[in-house]
Amino acid sequence: MRFPGSNCDLDAVRALGAIKGVRARLVWHEDGPSDDYDAVVLPGGFSFGDYLRAGAIAARSPAIGRIRRLAERGTPVLGICNGFQTLIEAGLLPGALLRNSSLRFVCRWVAVRVENDRTPFTRQLKKGDVLRIPIAHNEGRFYAPARDLRRITAEGNVAFRYCDMDGRASASSNPTGTLDNIAGICNREGNVLGLMPHPERAADGTLSPFATSDGARILRSMVS
Repeated sequence: MRFPGSNCDLDAVRALGAIKGVRARLVWHEDGPSDDYDAVVLPGGFSFGDYLRAGAIAARSPAIGRIRRLAERGTPVLGICNGFQTLIEAGLLPGALLRNSSLRFVCRWVAVRVENDRTPFTRQLKKGDVLRIPIAHNEGRFYAPARDLRRITAEGNVAFRYCDMDGRASASSNPTGTLDNIAGICNREGNVLGLMPHPERAADGTLSPFATSDGARILRSMVS
């Protein structure tokens, strides 16, 4: 999907198009997606300039109603960074995304640990796998009331947590002060995933300082 202010849409198209058998297309938010798409990606950026709140206006776009229907049918829906913010604002995922605890934009490579390997986005991964993927956001601190957090955790809806390279989730490995080191969550059915890290920016090892393409593993899993 392309919204006014999207700036990671072409990156996502390129990363998906590099996967054999995939035809990735940009769809303007007022036009689609149509029912014949196999998956939907909401990219990162600053949709509608992040006015009101990040993702708040995009969540009221004509596209969201169509995406909601696709999600209810089981179609994979992936929200990356601003796309994650949009999914939460639209009520397709629980919780809220607040400003980073530093009150600053954070742009850096991080390590994330796979917490749920039963979603379409992680089935080619194993629980406990550690991936290196970059983040770049100002509002990525996940929050939910204690009762909701217990339910999200108990139902296995936490998909990724920030960690160190040994897989330990701690305060020192938490780049934004996000609750319980949460970097990404999914819905109860597992077909809607939102995450703050950018897998499309870690899909080509030649562009990574670590020569890894861990982000492509998430995208390939979705495709498979």
